[in-house]
Amino acid sequence: MEYKFLLESILKHLDEGILVVDVDANVTFFNEPATGIAGITPDKAVGKNILEIFPDLTPESSTFYRVLRTKKPIIDHVQSYMNHQRKIVSTVTSTLPLIKDGRLVGALEIYRDLTIVNEMADKISALQKELFKKDAKRGDYKGNGTIFTFNDIVGESPVIQSLITKAKKVANSSSPVLVYGETGTGKELIVQAIHNANSDRKDKPFIAQNCAAIPHTLLEGILFGTSAGSFTGARDKPGLFELADGGTLFLDEINSMDVELQAKLLRILQDGMIRRIGSATTVKVDVRVMASSSQPPIKAVQQKTLREDLYYRLNVINLYLPSLRERKEDIPLLAGHFIDIYNRELGKNVTGMSGPAAGLLQQYDWPGNVRELKYTIEGIMNFIERDTIALETLPPDIYYSKIPSAEKQIREHSEQLPGLESAVDAYEAELIKRAVERANGNCSKAARLLKVPRQTLHNKIKKHGISRKTTME
Repeated sequence: MEYKFLLESILKHLDEGILVVDVDANVTFFNEPATGIAGITPDKAVGKNILEIFPDLTPESSTFYRVLRTKKPIIDHVQSYMNHQRKIVSTVTSTLPLIKDGRLVGALEIYRDLTIVNEMADKISALQKELFKKDAKRGDYKGNGTIFTFNDIVGESPVIQSLITKAKKVANSSSPVLVYGETGTGKELIVQAIHNANSDRKDKPFIAQNCAAIPHTLLEGILFGTSAGSFTGARDKPGLFELADGGTLFLDEINSMDVELQAKLLRILQDGMIRRIGSATTVKVDVRVMASSSQPPIKAVQQKTLREDLYYRLNVINLYLPSLRERKEDIPLLAGHFIDIYNRELGKNVTGMSGPAAGLLQQYDWPGNVRELKYTIEGIMNFIERDTIALETLPPDIYYSKIPSAEKQIREHSEQLPGLESAVDAYEAELIKRAVERANGNCSKAARLLKVPRQTLHNKIKKHGISRKTTME
């Protein structure tokens, strides 16, 4: 296929505009969709300096001049400027240096109308309102955007009791809070509890925003709001900071926020003033910011995903949420708590767990932490037809986790390695024993669990001399 034809076809159907300049910032190529963002046609643009096309730009404010000067790209930059027809437009741009044989030959800019981005932000805001309405229907909804208090934190281990004590001490403060813990440890639970224990803020809004879930080109407008006329289709709309005035704003996965946006967040934390996109005026807000990270914050600083100055400002109060494997003594309490919840929701009457089942839950490492335990109990409760959670009702990944891995067996016998054939035979025999136990002696069911033909399983049972206490089919 002819590359010229292919390139022309791609350019024809792009939603983005493309501008290419030489080292003097004179336009050498220009292609734009029908939106007319730049306000000039390609035949009139080529040959002109970029500052002639956009009259209110200067060498200091132009992304082209900055990239030509620094030779560094600028990615997803939101800017408002006057186009060639002297109309104010806003775009999201990425400007890249063009380097050939080690020499700068120009710069390329890809840009799109911010109106599309604003429409996406409106859809996200509408979705957040719908979710807010759904929470409001819950019986445990507090009326302020939360459902949890300190009474909802389950655990008697020293680490969790120490966390609760520390969190209660800082509840009435207005200082920022930085929470660190693995995914599923309950970071939002603890910050909601802190908000509801604050006598001045508990009746004011609690708003949570996951910074990793929203592109940063949208996140700025969602956090700070927009002003009418700031770009095509824009209207006055408060951001989350204004909506949370007097209350708490929880920024989950703060290290996923764009570093330029982090700088704006730092300024708000320092002076409490926010300015909507496109507005010339600032607004004073009283918002307590709590942030979280599932990655160690200091590691995020080292990897430059979290600004060092923002880290120091947020880390005034730091709370570490222990993983479930660090508080295994709490597993029976948590499991019992979730059993009670799903007894009510599913109309069951499960009284507890058998000793072996409870023991295995405590042995398991729970990489998904409390969230994984909760959903594991929910899954079991949907299918259980007895009044006790027994060993055979546990999910396969947990049930078979008690079988030592080959690596563990080798580690435990590192001084005298077993023969490969005998080690494989021993592991195979152990798997078959577990499958037969779980199938209550039903050979067909055991074969399905192991994903082998029934006759193959019969032969291996005979080979390993495995006892069959229950009649098999």
